[in-house]
Amino acid sequence: MIVTFISQCEKKAIPRTRRVLDAFADRIGDNTWQTVITEDGLIAVKKLLRKTVTKSTAVSCHWIRGRRRSELLWVVGNRNKFNNIGVVPVNSTQKDVFMDVITMKAKKDEFYANTHLQPLAEHSFAIGYLAQQLFKQVVDNDEYENLSNVAFLAGCLHDLGKLDPNFQDWAKKQKQKDADEDGQHIDVKFTFEKHPRHNEISLLLFNFFEKQCKGLNNRQKESLQHVIYWHHAKPYRPKDDFTGVAKVYEHLTKNISSEQFETLIPNASILLKRINQLAKNYQNIEVIEKHLSWENQSFQDQLEDFTYTYKGKEFPEFKLYSNHDDLAQLRSKIDQNSQHNLLRACVISADRLISKLSAQDLMEYIAEQRLDELLETQEELSNLSEHLSNVSKKFPNSERTQKQNEIAQQLAELRDIAVLAGPAGCGKTKIALEWAKLKNAKKVFWICPRVQVCQGIFQELTENYLPDAKVEIFTGEFKFTNAWDKVTPEKEYLSGDVVVTTIDQILGSIVTHSKVDSLIPFMDAHVIFDEYHEYIGMEIFNLLFAELIANKNMRKKYEKNTLLVSATPHYSYLKQVLGLHQDDVIAMPSFNDRDYKIEFIDYDESVIAGNPFYQSYDGQTFVISNTALTAQLGFIYQKNQEKSVLFHSKFKRSDKKYWFNEVYEAFKKEGTHKFEVLRSGPIVQASLNITAKNMLTEMTSPENMLQRLGRLDRFGESENLNILKVAITEHVKNGSCKGSLAYFLNQLNCLQTTKAWYDFLQDQLTGQRFKLSKLYQLYKQFHESQDQENSAVSQDMQKALKKSIDRINNKVTEPTKVSKPKTTERKSKISKNSLRGDSRFVQLAKLNLNDYAKPVFENEYAYQPPLDDTTEYDNLTESLNIIQELGLINFIAQKHGNIDPSHPVKGIPEKKQKSRCMVLENYARDADFPLYLSYIEDDLNKVGGTGVRHPEAIYYAVCDQQPIGSITLDRLNILTTTPEGK
Repeated sequence: MIVTFISQCEKKAIPRTRRVLDAFADRIGDNTWQTVITEDGLIAVKKLLRKTVTKSTAVSCHWIRGRRRSELLWVVGNRNKFNNIGVVPVNSTQKDVFMDVITMKAKKDEFYANTHLQPLAEHSFAIGYLAQQLFKQVVDNDEYENLSNVAFLAGCLHDLGKLDPNFQDWAKKQKQKDADEDGQHIDVKFTFEKHPRHNEISLLLFNFFEKQCKGLNNRQKESLQHVIYWHHAKPYRPKDDFTGVAKVYEHLTKNISSEQFETLIPNASILLKRINQLAKNYQNIEVIEKHLSWENQSFQDQLEDFTYTYKGKEFPEFKLYSNHDDLAQLRSKIDQNSQHNLLRACVISADRLISKLSAQDLMEYIAEQRLDELLETQEELSNLSEHLSNVSKKFPNSERTQKQNEIAQQLAELRDIAVLAGPAGCGKTKIALEWAKLKNAKKVFWICPRVQVCQGIFQELTENYLPDAKVEIFTGEFKFTNAWDKVTPEKEYLSGDVVVTTIDQILGSIVTHSKVDSLIPFMDAHVIFDEYHEYIGMEIFNLLFAELIANKNMRKKYEKNTLLVSATPHYSYLKQVLGLHQDDVIAMPSFNDRDYKIEFIDYDESVIAGNPFYQSYDGQTFVISNTALTAQLGFIYQKNQEKSVLFHSKFKRSDKKYWFNEVYEAFKKEGTHKFEVLRSGPIVQASLNITAKNMLTEMTSPENMLQRLGRLDRFGESENLNILKVAITEHVKNGSCKGSLAYFLNQLNCLQTTKAWYDFLQDQLTGQRFKLSKLYQLYKQFHESQDQENSAVSQDMQKALKKSIDRINNKVTEPTKVSKPKTTERKSKISKNSLRGDSRFVQLAKLNLNDYAKPVFENEYAYQPPLDDTTEYDNLTESLNIIQELGLINFIAQKHGNIDPSHPVKGIPEKKQKSRCMVLENYARDADFPLYLSYIEDDLNKVGGTGVRHPEAIYYAVCDQQPIGSITLDRLNILTTTPEGK
């Protein structure tokens, strides 16, 4: 390939980059190089440039595709030196030119909200008004009238801190590079490490006047303080001494004179009176007059009172949870947090709408009382109702179809949040669509717990139910509309009639700052939570999901527009955490009248002999284990004796997509039957419309067991007895946390529930044939028998909730802002506060396991980095805890600097091992700097040869049949050290 490099470097970066580029390309101008180069060579150039990158570095790389076309591949350094296609600006000026002359000049005695010179009073009133209207619009419930007033007051008060003299000086300069930052940075020389931000000063001023607030109870004041402080993300400060408003006062008075601070208090009172006058003139709104009649009193008295009251008091917590709460108190905290979420979303959304306006436009909207027009977004033309009406026409008017329509009608008539319970294969997807039609849905969010569930739903909707509607899948990995080959343009994200997405995308609205306004469309839309039972044992998700439900529950009766769908409703969680009633659950009976039987198989998981997961199978058999590792080992051991396919979550991105389609096509109704055996982790147990004739599963929770059973003769076509074989260990029977299976179930917070479910089935079904409807009745009876505070189900559920509270109290969900230059790169990044655990991007060497007794180390990595800056990596991730426990991070810290001299770890001395580990771990949140959990031979030769391989290195295993995925070499020992393995 032919490439051109353009350098726009400055200062010391010029000679550094020239040395690199001169070594690889011919200089064809002062700042231009060109050469013919391989992909590996181009990656090497980029790495070397990144090694010495500074603020003065700016190098772009263009691929010459033809005589008239070139393509920007990447930019290293300052992207602002180029536009989005890599073009360099050649004429610019920092002086005012004729067409840019500002006609509106800042007034000395006026207070402004931003560099648009919006007067602070008008800005604040407009945001308060719109926040209240947004709240009323999405809640549409008179019961929350007082809370809508809190939205108005929070909008009016949230920017009081912009009275800060430093902020006013910044706003009045008018010409700012990053005016959209809303004064969060002020200018390049200014630092917020020692100066409070305007949201912190706003809270300080509110606390000065709090005793003068009338008619507001403590809960309302708490909500006001929460929104005022959290309407911006918490700034990251290396040495954070800003713990509460008393500290804000202390730091502020160090930076401005005492006279300036003393004027802040009467200025706040004057500003509030101006806002109040605007409100009265607008529509005779008297909320401020009623609740915030702040008068300018003796400054010294106010200061003494403030200092006494708030000394040592910390900022409002982002989430209010305590491990000492009982379930009733927990439900109250969930409600309070959900209200904070919505109030914050309304204020921030209103702020973003108002801040886009020019000062003149804002004044006109207020003077002409037209602020409501800003909420009248042009409604997209949606013919979803027409497509939903066509769903019923695709199916015969059978008894089953009539029952499905009847259940959908019952769900649509419920006054509260609806819950659909029904066995696998009963047509829950069709019922959910019928419910959406009856509720006259214009847009549906279909929310799933995992990407694989999204894949199954997307496939089903586009192929069977809504082939002509705009169906969109939106996850971190997949962004397609209507088909797997139709990529969704970025500007059309979340615009589908039906958006199939993960819970992670929605939770961004309540744990981030940048996506907080997405809670508004969520509240407006009809929402289907599919397989919601999976959140119950998931730390943090069980509480944040409950907050989303509490938000939807704020809507008026019969208009909740929310449906929970699961074959296994987990009645205890519905009642004790979500506060839903038995009448809210509508059950669809099973029309599968085939006979089933459960057989328990005792086994020793540490050996192959007698272990059912290492036996050979045929005849459309599913072997479902609780972990990917068990599925991998069974596949490796029997791959030459059976026609099997392996599917789990330990694949790289492209392999996940490809093998999902292979599994679906082979085992769907009237599938290809390309494979006879599916060996899988729990990834296939939900919302994948596939069927088996035989099934073996590892013992698991009642919810997981019934989900897996739903893939056994899913369509009721077998004439033979359907036998579910369940492998169980003595440790699980005893409920003791020993052995890998029991330990795993305990980590998932369901070991005691699993033991109780086993005992229950032994009492009820030993040796019996049964219909599916009978088993689902028993599942309901099991939960009814567990409806006590000290029951196994309650113990496991409360254990999961307490773990969630611990993680939340460790600030995992707090939105934090780190000041850094803007970038248009779209490469994957892992958040420092990831809800699903602390993972890192990793790179693995390939390991060929055609013969597991003689593994072959291939001199190739699992994936190659893309050539350009916008293509996503075909990457892999791994838990940082696992990497640390295996000792791999220390090994990488010792070797990686010599293997890859371009990595930032190279510059750290060998004796500073902890610092090296920290740099590697932090950089590995970026896909450009993965942790190498294994190395190819060429790289090992740089640090001593293949003899230095780490004994527990993780490889990307492959064989002739298919990829096997991430696996540690020593895990193969069970296959080679047992008598049978030998």
